[in-house]
Amino acid sequence: MYALEQSSQFISSKEALFLRARPGVALRALQGLTLRCEQSFRPAFDALHREGYAVEQQCEAGETAPLVLALPPRQKEETRALLARMVAHCAPGGRIVASVANDEGARSVEKDLNQLTGLGGSITKHHCRVFWSPPLEGQHNAELAAQWAQADRVRPILGGRFKSRPGVFAWDRVDAASQLLVEALPTTLRGTAADLGAGWGFLSDALLGRCAGITALDLYEAEARALDLARDNLAAHAGRAALAFHWHDVVAGLPKKYDVIVSNPPFHALARGERPDIGRRFIETAASALNRNGQLWLVANKHLPYEAALTSRFADVRAVAEGGGFKVIAATGARA
Repeated sequence: MYALEQSSQFISSKEALFLRARPGVALRALQGLTLRCEQSFRPAFDALHREGYAVEQQCEAGETAPLVLALPPRQKEETRALLARMVAHCAPGGRIVASVANDEGARSVEKDLNQLTGLGGSITKHHCRVFWSPPLEGQHNAELAAQWAQADRVRPILGGRFKSRPGVFAWDRVDAASQLLVEALPTTLRGTAADLGAGWGFLSDALLGRCAGITALDLYEAEARALDLARDNLAAHAGRAALAFHWHDVVAGLPKKYDVIVSNPPFHALARGERPDIGRRFIETAASALNRNGQLWLVANKHLPYEAALTSRFADVRAVAEGGGFKVIAATGARA
């Protein structure tokens, strides 16, 4: 986001709407701007709130500002939909400004903005590129904006069994790691359960379908766009078990205890690069949230170093299955 910080030369407005805003030094450098932030990823949302920014999960459809900033994601359809939303949120005569890391598709997104609105200029520095529109007075490509606004729409996948949308994890397929975990789950699991990092709901759906003894299931997911999908995808189970959906940062801990916890923990955050520390925090959270005889069933990439965290918090840790570069681990006897 450093390049965005350097773009103050063309920012004349004192009010801005910042989509996909992230906390940090570069954001604080945009002092002088009254920022309204949008962020659907709970850890970033919470961090923005702690730093005193006005932040909401999703901006109202008619909300506008003379300056609209964004940090587009890596997924192409989601990014194009975001660019279309930026135009919709931009007040007449205002500008839209985006910043993307060079190794995350900066040139491609810049070309998309040029197609949509024309290009007012760009700056490249510190491996990032920031680019902006000319003042918008209705001269953007309205037909393209309407098309791109639907690029990340919710749609049926897997023969219509589930709904998903571009931008969420494994949006158009069953993740191979989750499938391996499902195949390893014993049908005898019972009681209250939680799915940590539930995504669009595949693992939770399979757990309820496979284990008749599960009486209640709480889904915890940090990305609100994915959690909304999970609500739809598990609607058929509403009469089968008590369901609850939590927009929540799992590393902050859980509010209650469970008999069973399943998880395919993330090992990436908003930026690139592996983050095995997130998986270790998921393990810590799970250990603290299990009842005395509770079970953790976890899947992860085979190379991720979770064993030390597991053995430090559980009395019994077993490798249950391997395949396709993944490992399934069952852990019981959680230590306080």
